[in-house]
Amino acid sequence: MYFTHTIWKRNILNNYLITGPPRCGKTTLIMKIRQVDSLSDNISGFITEEVRERGERIGFKLISLLDKKEGFLAKKGLPSPYRVGRYGVNIEDLEDIGCSAIEKGLLSEKVILIDEIGKMELFSAKFRKILLNALDSPQKVLASIMERNNDFADSIKRRSDVKIVRLHRGNFEKVFREVKDWLSQEE
Repeated sequence: MYFTHTIWKRNILNNYLITGPPRCGKTTLIMKIRQVDSLSDNISGFITEEVRERGERIGFKLISLLDKKEGFLAKKGLPSPYRVGRYGVNIEDLEDIGCSAIEKGLLSEKVILIDEIGKMELFSAKFRKILLNALDSPQKVLASIMERNNDFADSIKRRSDVKIVRLHRGNFEKVFREVKDWLSQEE
C-alpha cells in the first residue's frame, strides 16, 4: 500500500508531530491521548516504554496497540551493530512489531500513533519507508519526533502536510486539548 503525497493534498491536516527535548512529556502525551474513551477504539500503531530493573533503565520496549505484541526496541548489553549510547538497537523487533503495527494501522483505517520517530527507529530502512507511507496516507498520524537535527527527521518536519508542536512542561495541557480536539474532528 503506497499513497502519493499529491493525491491526498487537501486542506485537511493529517499529520501531527510532537517534538521537544528528552523527558518533556512526548510519550506521556501520547499515552494520555490513547486513554481518552472517545478515541481509544480508533487508535492503532505502537508506543514505547522504558524498561527498568531495580530503578535503573535497562532499555525500551515496543508495544503494538492493535494486537498487543511486545518486544525490545533497545537494551543495554544487546549485541547490535546499531547503538545509541549504552543501548543496542533491536532492528528485528522494531520491524516485526513497530513496522507491522503501522501497516496494520493503515489497513484498519484507524488513527496511527507512532512513538517515536527517533534515532533508534531511523536505523531501519523498512521503518522509514512505512513511516512515509503512513504520512502520505489519508489517515491521521500522531507521532513524537526527535528534536535534534537528523536529515531524515528534518525532511519530515519540513513537509507541508504536518503540524509540528514543541512540547514543554508549560504547554502540556494545552497541547493535549489541541491534539484531542484534532483527533475528534471528522474529516
